[in-house]
Amino acid sequence: MKIYGSDDREMMNVTSLAREGSELVIRGKIFGTMPLTAKLRPEDSRAALKLLDFRTAFFLFTLPFRRKRSQY
Repeated sequence: MKIYGSDDREMMNVTSLAREGSELVIRGKIFGTMPLTAKLRPEDSRAALKLLDFRTAFFLFTLPFRRKRSQY
């Protein structure tokens, strides 16, 4: 999975998502070179859910089924 910045440049390449106890461990590289291991705690995931409204939650649910953005 890749995460892009506002200028469409690759910011992060996520190589794995894994469970470690009650945390989600995210491994990848930032800007293609710097390794990163980040942990998402349960209380932080609940805080993230509070940021979502119904429309954004629906968008996230349908995102994997959408077509690739056209280049122009």
